Order: sequence, then structure tokens, then C-alpha cells
Amino acid sequence: MRITTLTRSDGTVICARCALAVRPWSRMRGLLGRSSLAPDEGMLFRPAKSIHMWFMRFAIDAIFCDRELVVVDVVRGVRPWRTATRRGAKVVVELAEGAAAGVTPGDRLALATIEE
Repeated sequence: MRITTLTRSDGTVICARCALAVRPWSRMRGLLGRSSLAPDEGMLFRPAKSIHMWFMRFAIDAIFCDRELVVVDVVRGVRPWRTATRRGAKVVVELAEGAAAGVTPGDRLALATIEE
């Protein structure tokens, strides 16, 4: 899976190791089977307007963005066996719980050069 860095337009690093889930299988698998996320780790789902936490073992923060990676909304502390969706979202970033603390609607995010 490809890994990149996700930053805010001012250069603030939101996720230092962001896995890109852009193919059907990687989107379907997501974070299933993991017991946690490191504070600097996350996953970007594209296309996606909603997430589900079925069979998950830990809570996450979810950042919902439009096509241009402008933040539509941030849902903090999404617990296992819950769902979250936002109208207008085309991309969802899942982060460790608390990692989206400085992110607010209207922020513009950017992806750095992609590594394998």
C-alpha cells in the first residue's frame, strides 16, 4: 500500500504515515485486524463519504473532506460498532483518536510525494 504524508496548507503535519486506500480491496479492508494506530499513522479513503467501525477494536478520529481535500467536518472518537457520514464528503481520513485535535472544517489538506 502506498504511504504519504498528510499536511495542512500551513505545513502542519496531520499524519506523517498516511496509507492510501484507493483501490476496492484496500478500502474494504481498511484498518480491520489492527489493534491500534500510532499517533502519527492513519489511512486516507478515496472515494468515500462514510465509514463504519464494525469489528474494529479501537476508537478513531475521522476527517471528512471534499474532492480538493478541504475539510467538511471532523468526527472525534468514533467508537467500534458505529458509523459516520457527512454530506459533501468524497474523502475520509482515519486517524488515531485525538490525532485530529487541530483540524477544523475549512482547513485545506495536502498530500506529499507518495512512497511505496
